[in-house]
Amino acid sequence: MKTVLHKAEDRGYANHGWLQANHSFSFAGFYNPEKVNFGALRVLNDDIIAPKMGFGTHPHDNMEIITIPLKGVLKHRDNMGDAWIPVVPGEVQVMSAGTGVQHSEINGSDSEYLSLFQIWIFPDTQNVAPRYDQKSFDSAARQNQLQTLVTSMNNSHEGSLKVHQDVVLTRIDLDADKNYEYKLKSENHGVYVMNITGETIINSHELNSRDAIGVSETESFNIRAHQDSQLLLIEVPMVF
Repeated sequence: MKTVLHKAEDRGYANHGWLQANHSFSFAGFYNPEKVNFGALRVLNDDIIAPKMGFGTHPHDNMEIITIPLKGVLKHRDNMGDAWIPVVPGEVQVMSAGTGVQHSEINGSDSEYLSLFQIWIFPDTQNVAPRYDQKSFDSAARQNQLQTLVTSMNNSHEGSLKVHQDVVLTRIDLDADKNYEYKLKSENHGVYVMNITGETIINSHELNSRDAIGVSETESFNIRAHQDSQLLLIEVPMVF
């Protein structure tokens, strides 16, 4: 088993006033040659956005973008449609940038801060037609068991959002003292585990809030929760 530990305090950090951003991987003004990507996972940003503020219209291409609101309300608009679309905690948003898309994302509240994860994954197919989708997921369905949020276009799993890459994105909420054995889909895959809240142990590494660990070159690994904990797991091809 190969592991790479990323402590929360070692992430890149930028405070723009309206935006407080934590970068697990090199992004914008933060560059670390040892933190460019984890396999096909290119970006995992942990953002806090002030009320009524956000990202103005900007372009993307050839990237699979996944957004997970944790608190507050996100509003999204792109050139595939004119309306502002709300995305709230419990929902997940996916966007295939493909041949090119212009979009805006703002905090839809006048008073509450918006907290979210934004994930970028390299696609397995270039220049696809841009697409957008979102879906609500019941938090009760991930209590001490995996809840699948996103899979590949070629994956037959029903109920998950789809992207153009052989990924499996899941969440699990573990009660204190619970164990979970995670099994990888392929020896060519690795899993990047973000400990959202709580305290867990993976391969003797203690993970606290916002600590992360990349696990690869193994068939499975064990997660043990010392406290009630919430985790986000991003399984990706390590060579793509």
